[in-house]
Amino acid sequence: MKVVGYDPLISVQSAWQLSSGVEEAVSVDHLFSQCDAISVHVPLLDATRGLASAERIAMMPKGGVLVNLARGGICDDEAVLAALDSGHLHSYVIDFPTGPLLKHPKVISFPHLGASTAEAEENCAVMVADSVREFLEDGTVRNSVNFPEAFMPRNGGSRITIANANVPNMVGQISTILAESQLNIADLLNKSRGDIAYTIIDLDDDISEATLDSIRAIEGVLTLRYLPRKS
Repeated sequence: MKVVGYDPLISVQSAWQLSSGVEEAVSVDHLFSQCDAISVHVPLLDATRGLASAERIAMMPKGGVLVNLARGGICDDEAVLAALDSGHLHSYVIDFPTGPLLKHPKVISFPHLGASTAEAEENCAVMVADSVREFLEDGTVRNSVNFPEAFMPRNGGSRITIANANVPNMVGQISTILAESQLNIADLLNKSRGDIAYTIIDLDDDISEATLDSIRAIEGVLTLRYLPRKS
């Protein structure tokens, strides 16, 4: 099987987890024109509603298969039914069918239970435990609902992590306080998501409580954590 994928927002971590044999499509239209079987894996947003439209289904090779185990509105039901009736689509696989889809002989339907399987529950539990451990040990943020993804390898020194309002000059104010305390920044990461920013700073030396208090006093700083150097 030749596998083609399209994801304009793929992270570096997710890219590393992909097989090297996966080819990259340059657009959604390119993906539909290249593939005999298409599976969608996106949330239902205004930008993704009707993603599998009549025009895109028509781009698929005749006899193609469309798999939608994400959300119903991502595929245009009327367009899917028309393509099934004309023979352009061989079949449609969905796990939350409604109306005419339930009765169509070329629709394969089953319950939407993927996240409730024993394997999924175990994977979620492991993911939560790993995410909490990484945050407690290194200040890493993964899989957060309202914080940006933030990962930076430890350099062996001490580390501070700061959550703050996403406004100008926050990093500048923090850096100035560290410089005034004769502390050298070994590495720095700053990420933002909406109104929230998250900063990870690795230092060559330990940091005093007075310096930490000065950073906490900056207007807009929400929380600060100090992680001593690892032994």
